[in-house]
Amino acid sequence: MRVAALYDVHANAPALDAVLVEVERAGVDRIVVGGDVVPGPLPVKTLARLRALGDRAVFVRGNGDRWVVDAFDASGSRAEQAERPGRLWAAWTAEAIDRRDRDLLASFADRVVLDVDGLGPTLFCHGSPRDDEELLTALTPERRWRPALEGVREAVVVCGHTHAQFDRQLGPWRVVNAGAVGLPYEGRAGAYWLLLGPGVEHRRTDYDLDSAVAAMRAGGNPDTDELLRESLVDPTDPRKVLELFERQAEGC
Repeated sequence: MRVAALYDVHANAPALDAVLVEVERAGVDRIVVGGDVVPGPLPVKTLARLRALGDRAVFVRGNGDRWVVDAFDASGSRAEQAERPGRLWAAWTAEAIDRRDRDLLASFADRVVLDVDGLGPTLFCHGSPRDDEELLTALTPERRWRPALEGVREAVVVCGHTHAQFDRQLGPWRVVNAGAVGLPYEGRAGAYWLLLGPGVEHRRTDYDLDSAVAAMRAGGNPDTDELLRESLVDPTDPRKVLELFERQAEGC
């Protein structure tokens, strides 16, 4: 089986469309959507596009997807949701989607295992196998990786969440980050994803960024400029992002 792994779309529908064109050309058997489909600027269009993939798509839940479902189900106002760190975009997204969208997000699995050509049984998760919010990066020391991978039987683990591609060997495990389709922290704009089988190929897809940013700004989310700034509009130094994540993970 050949697999395309698409992570961290964050409702960037133009980037998703561009990647799916390349995925079709690659002739994959399955498409793993690895979490954080939302929140973001164009959630309704993004979810419709993913729903149209039918049975070829396999969905893994990200923390953002979970937050949006929580916000949809909550009785509190958007302002009340916004008091929780990281939840403002989720609250807006929850107001933009309908019950069918909410139920799709709620159906995502915690993790998925697929038998990939040349790689064997491969575990797909969002943050780590044990926690969709765990911050694990190319800089993370092995002492923090080991507990996150304990008990995992699969030799290959594909994750996302930190929006930057890497490929690391950690004892018996090969851990690959798919990067981000929608909001990459790579120092260069584009849509980042993985093609798996028989090997591991990190892919980057170009798309019309100016047109995409304009479409996302027109989507109605008042926080779109803040959301896009450091990844697409004025990409920040990826090393600084990784160092920030490491400080957060260490509680510094």
